[in-house]
Amino acid sequence: MGEERDRSEPHGAAGTARAGYRERASRLSGAVLWTKTALPPRRPVLPDGCTDLIWSGGRLLVAGPDTGPHLPKAAPAGTVYVGLRFAPGQGPSFFGVPAHELRDLRVPLEDLWPAARVRELAERAAEAGAAGRVLEETAVGRLREAARGADRAGPSGRSARTALIAAELAGGRPVAEVARAVGLSERQLHRHSLDAFGYGPKTLTRVLRLVRALDLARTGMPYAEVAARAGYADQAHLAREVKSLAGAPMGLLLAPG
Repeated sequence: MGEERDRSEPHGAAGTARAGYRERASRLSGAVLWTKTALPPRRPVLPDGCTDLIWSGGRLLVAGPDTGPHLPKAAPAGTVYVGLRFAPGQGPSFFGVPAHELRDLRVPLEDLWPAARVRELAERAAEAGAAGRVLEETAVGRLREAARGADRAGPSGRSARTALIAAELAGGRPVAEVARAVGLSERQLHRHSLDAFGYGPKTLTRVLRLVRALDLARTGMPYAEVAARAGYADQAHLAREVKSLAGAPMGLLLAPG
């Protein structure tokens, strides 16, 4: 199974629909439930700091946090995918592995969990219209169990420290200041970020800034204003970062289709 959620789609808007893609806020705080129908042409999956659990064709797939654009494998038109997108820092508690072990990877869930458990979930998800509900129920239940077994993670799968780190870096706060704010050295913050998000705090800052820039640009905002509001030095800096992380200029990424 190669196709997956098009991370070049808008983030966070419940009921968003575009080119065969829809999403809504999940029952799991911070997560998003999405569905996608494969349509040509394929669009690249862009970095967003998230991990996904994806169901399609009777199989469950894990998509790790990306550091660059990922072009999914071709799939027959009309193939349906249902996924649960975890917020940055939320996935490790669910999948049971540090995020950096999944960085830039797509792996079957049975590589991480017992095969019998995965088969049972896939069978339940295969029932008509049940995939989204099964993914959400599984995530809510597993993260509640994780919260009972550890002091650091709450029922959403993220500790208060992890959530604060993500929020502060998304807001453009310097790494040294974030480290002080959460009571860690910069080296400790780097290790924590690798485990929670899949990459270090500087890379996470770049990725989350890209997400914000794309969301602003989709509203029709001029690129110079996008650059200023998203935290870039200028429009040229925005253009360089978009090309570096997304592999294409902004205009091409925002083109219909």
